[in-house]
Amino acid sequence: MFEKVLGLPAHVLVVHAVVVFVPLLVLLAVAYIALPRFRARLDWALWILAVVAPVTAWVAEESGEALQERQIARGFSGEILEKINDHAEYGGLLFRYTLGLAVAVIALLVVTSRHPRVAKLPRWVSPVLSIVVVALGVVAIVYVWLTGHSGAEMVWGNTFD
Repeated sequence: MFEKVLGLPAHVLVVHAVVVFVPLLVLLAVAYIALPRFRARLDWALWILAVVAPVTAWVAEESGEALQERQIARGFSGEILEKINDHAEYGGLLFRYTLGLAVAVIALLVVTSRHPRVAKLPRWVSPVLSIVVVALGVVAIVYVWLTGHSGAEMVWGNTFD
């Protein structure tokens, strides 16, 4: 299911969505935290990105595993297989951090809503969630870079040196 799209490896297509949606989730989450007066304008986009970003990261991970299995079946081994495994490990961590970020963003959206039941929560909940969102956002951005860089190095190597 995750191996090919229109004859191309699905992984090659999906990773571009991850590179767009995860940083966009982080950027909008930070804007939501830093600019409370714009929350009503940003909340709908954050809800959507909190669903889309981890889904794209998961599909990228699954399609990467399918591509990895295909390359092993084709006889890849040694140093290139080690690089593929490192890249896959980064991708797995990226999915987990993105999922955690999405859950924290959704919790922040719920806590900052003006629902009467939420108003009874202690005042410290929103700032703590904001710190968690920013921290997970930084980690997610780092893993987007590490995953993307390791994949690009595998494919392109020193082509542009």
